[in-house]
Amino acid sequence: MKSTPRADKWPGKLFRAALLLSISMLLAQSTLYAMGKIRGGKASGEMETPQSKAEPVVREGANKVGEKTVLLPRLVDLGASKCIPCKLMAPILEELKQKYAEQFEVIFIDVWKKPEAGQRYSIRMIPTQIFFGAEGKELYRHEGFLSKENILAKWKQLGVEFKE
Repeated sequence: MKSTPRADKWPGKLFRAALLLSISMLLAQSTLYAMGKIRGGKASGEMETPQSKAEPVVREGANKVGEKTVLLPRLVDLGASKCIPCKLMAPILEELKQKYAEQFEVIFIDVWKKPEAGQRYSIRMIPTQIFFGAEGKELYRHEGFLSKENILAKWKQLGVEFKE
């Protein structure tokens, strides 16, 4: 007699797959933590944020309006050159950096080459995108891949308007 997969077995298989994925992510995070590449959050589960540590970005030349220096909001992407989601984000970040250079700063930091940056920004996984206001205050933090459309939508939600 031929056995066919039963629908009632699928929830168990999905649960096991989700459990294995969760365990592998925890192992990856604990490995990075042990290597000193990332640091955990507070005991309450809230992440520490480097709001007081962030300095406003002042670009030379293009940001001068008359005698006044204009501070730009910035997007800091913390990742690694060999991380697959980070590789997928690289062309997006480069396009944003070029197209919106007068409106916000885009910075990529490779935390495998600069592990102190992972500690400074208290990241838990890569890629992590941190949106800073012009005054240097952290406005929003996202972990994982973030599309161009979602980045621009988040800036608009945070009150940054763009000239197309």
